[in-house]
Amino acid sequence: HLPSMRTPTAMIVGLVLCPCGLLLTLTGTLAPNWRQVSRVPDQPMDVVWEQGIWDICREQQSTHDRLCGQADELGYFEQVPVRVAQGLMPSSLVLTLVGLVVAALGVRCWQPEPRHPVAGVAGLVLLLSGLMSLVPSSWYTQELWALPAVPGSTLSVGYSLVLSYLGSCLEILGGLALALSFHHCCKE
Repeated sequence: HLPSMRTPTAMIVGLVLCPCGLLLTLTGTLAPNWRQVSRVPDQPMDVVWEQGIWDICREQQSTHDRLCGQADELGYFEQVPVRVAQGLMPSSLVLTLVGLVVAALGVRCWQPEPRHPVAGVAGLVLLLSGLMSLVPSSWYTQELWALPAVPGSTLSVGYSLVLSYLGSCLEILGGLALALSFHHCCKE
């Protein structure tokens, strides 16, 4: 039979969702806003402390004065969910890059037919990378109010945590879409 020059839809979906997930997860990993601490006693009302997995920033919202590199006086960075996120988030990013390279080789890579087993393996790698970033995001969310904060302050979820969640979900969905390539191998 003649080879089809069309790339299967599931592979295209995987190759669109996974890079988007990578960008969201990268932003969530690097930006210092997994948690916001506001209404801190003995501070102006418009001061917000933004805590990420690498840095703590203080912003005065009325003047938009932002100062990062704040001292960790409460032992925030020693907490297990933060330490786990510091290890798993970068590992997930590296694994996503590896998965995308393998996916590019499997999906087309200038061949008349996609390499379905290679694309399927890439899907499994990307699925794993999505799970690796979903675990610390979920654990951090569960422990958000248990992590050390100044008594009497108000805690809320930061945008970096939301982006990490969304990126993880996109990587998982993209990985599942690419893993459907194994179905084609089974048919043959």
